[in-house]
Amino acid sequence: MKVNSTELQNNFGKYLMLAAKEDIVITRNGTEIAVLSARKGAGPSADATAPPDLVREILTKGDYGGWKASYEEFLALSHNTEERYEYIDGEIYLLSSPKTKHQTALTELFGFFFNWFKGKKCRPFVAPYDITLKRHAEDINVVQPDIMIICDLEEKLNEKDYYMGTPALVVEILSEGTRSKDLVKKLDLYMSCGVREYWIVNPLNKEVTVYLLADKDINASATYRKAETIRSFFFEGLQVELDLIFR
Repeated sequence: MKVNSTELQNNFGKYLMLAAKEDIVITRNGTEIAVLSARKGAGPSADATAPPDLVREILTKGDYGGWKASYEEFLALSHNTEERYEYIDGEIYLLSSPKTKHQTALTELFGFFFNWFKGKKCRPFVAPYDITLKRHAEDINVVQPDIMIICDLEEKLNEKDYYMGTPALVVEILSEGTRSKDLVKKLDLYMSCGVREYWIVNPLNKEVTVYLLADKDINASATYRKAETIRSFFFEGLQVELDLIFR
């Protein structure tokens, strides 16, 4: 079966189930760009009632769009898979493998946070690590920030050892594919769900923007460039030289 990308996005759940019976070829402007197919044991000859966790999405390089789905469909798709997904505002995003500049900034900044927070109540974590955020009971989102500072870990672990709270500080490192998602969708999500500080690290132009968030709004912001020193609004005394991140 062939379907264009717009139709797939608008009816993702429907085609997720159909893919358990046959491959779905996704087209854009008449060109085949991806395939939605069943995993081994759930192909065309499989039971038509096969659950959607048997389905995987194969995206071509450069395709970073979100696919509309319910939260239950997201859980089914992401269950027991090595692929990394995020679920924001009713859309599923497949996370691509990061490039060297991204990982260099991630490693340097996490190393700094690890040393600065040692012995303190708050602890740094690094992706992949699911963070579930709710604007309200029916609006559930699952993200994997590059770095997060968690101050209520023991209180917010559930019986399956998953953290269900809200990090105090979140860091996202931009890439070409995630730029609009991190700058717009995630800023709004973190602002709405109680994250207190959001750092956006841009390895392309070597700058970092820090947002102080409160009452579902931006209370303050600052952008640091060149040899400047980044200063946290929320954590008193937390500061890091920009050159350390991008060296």
